Amino acid sequence: MERGLYIVPTPIGNLGDITHRALETLAAVTLIAAEDTRHSKKLLAHYGIETPLWAYHDHSSDTATQQLLARMASGDSVALISDAGTPLVSDPGFRLVRSAQDSGIRVFPLPGPCAAVTALSGAGLPTDRFFFEGFLPAKSAARRHRLESLAHQSGTLVIYEAPHRIAATLGDAVAILGEGREAVLARELSKSFETIRRGALGELLAWVTEDVNQQRGEQVLLLGPVADAVEPVVLSGKDRALLFRLAEELPPRKAAAIVADLSGLRTRDLYKMLTERDKN
Repeated sequence: MERGLYIVPTPIGNLGDITHRALETLAAVTLIAAEDTRHSKKLLAHYGIETPLWAYHDHSSDTATQQLLARMASGDSVALISDAGTPLVSDPGFRLVRSAQDSGIRVFPLPGPCAAVTALSGAGLPTDRFFFEGFLPAKSAARRHRLESLAHQSGTLVIYEAPHRIAATLGDAVAILGEGREAVLARELSKSFETIRRGALGELLAWVTEDVNQQRGEQVLLLGPVADAVEPVVLSGKDRALLFRLAEELPPRKAAAIVADLSGLRTRDLYKMLTERDKN
């Protein structure tokens, strides 16, 4: 197998959700760097994979990173896996990937399971634009402050949360975003007790508070975009000058369409800019 670093996604729950390529890679590499070797042993044993494991996580020392780099530099192939899902998505590995690239070692990212994408696909919320927040701060004051900064995001927000904090996080979300904000709680994705529920934040908070079973297992909280979110139109001075000059010779909508093609902005936003200028 070619030397390098292989980023290998593992199942987020159902052991069947692993690709043939992932299994072939895990069996063929020299070494597997795992977030928790005890956890990963169960997956490898299930598929009869005997590749040696190496513990590598957020608290691993620079020495551990350098040791892995040295092995790859000498010709070894290393697979990086997390406890579940795609490594580096709210999981350790950034330092190793960056260091490998800087050392001229090739990085091979494999596609596969990801809780954020799985939740989005089944949420029933807009997916044309979304923002992955990962884990919010553990303490309420810091969490509320972060929610305030996210309140007017124009896309769906994707948040990971620990089961013992989900009720408190929903409570803070209601306090900051309002009980009517549309949201989805996706719990235990791909597992036996998978639950995906969409409703207003206030409804989800009441549901989770009344049924403690909903406070168990891995949680993904998705917040729908604010209904009246308006994306600011950022137009360069050159494009602005062109827009107004074209509007002197062409109908406003035609001028807006031309500049939209050149700038990547929406025709309706540029047209609105022209019509509002004419009112002033």
